Amino acid sequence: MIIPSLPLSHSTLLQLKRWNTPTIYNGWEQITAGDAADPVTNLEETHDFMPQMGPMVGFAVTLVVEPSRKNHKSQRPGAWSEYRSWLSQQPGPKVVVVQDLDKPSVIGSFWGEVNANVHRSLGCVGTIVDGAIRDVDEMTDAGFKALARRLCVGHAHSIPVDWGIDVNVFGTKVACGQLIHADKHGFIAIPKGEELELLDASVKMDTNECETVIDAAKSSLGLPLPEVVSRINSAAVEFRRRSEEQFGRRGEH
Repeated sequence: MIIPSLPLSHSTLLQLKRWNTPTIYNGWEQITAGDAADPVTNLEETHDFMPQMGPMVGFAVTLVVEPSRKNHKSQRPGAWSEYRSWLSQQPGPKVVVVQDLDKPSVIGSFWGEVNANVHRSLGCVGTIVDGAIRDVDEMTDAGFKALARRLCVGHAHSIPVDWGIDVNVFGTKVACGQLIHADKHGFIAIPKGEELELLDASVKMDTNECETVIDAAKSSLGLPLPEVVSRINSAAVEFRRRSEEQFGRRGEH
């Protein structure tokens, strides 16, 4: 069995995990060939049910479920074993990105204590599911982070319906193999080919903000307001100068 190689080292992934998802977006914005408004982040509200676990970083493995339909079990009786075999062959760390075809209804949850532990053993660090989860404490105990729409009680007819295809979750299209960064703010799915410079750009943007606009704002407390405005305006000019020097883009300030 040949497992595809990862575009980023494990140490880079660990460093990406030290930053929140908005900071990662700020870095991506400077290096992308696309537009800052491209739909690479969730367009609909997500809920982080394990915020104490911090950010989640991994490569997307995609899945489709439809808990309301019983006939999926008879149509593909080997779905569970086929899905787990496929999942075991994907490079990790993995984030399982799940489209629930019952949306906007919530009929049952694919996720719970059992599936969290099984997926954790197969190299998955968490999930983004456009549906529900249950057993939230047990999932947390398994070390399996989840962003979802809500909680629910039952699992109904939850089995894998399809996998390894493009999915739409929270209004955003995600493909297998995309780098995912997610936390309590939501998630970003980095377009393929834009991962390599992401960490360096995110660190530089954060440093730039701290040394210019944020520093000017915090160090100006108590000064006359016209001087505060002047200091912040000057810092914003310096912020844009640094952004242009580093990335050829002016940044947001």
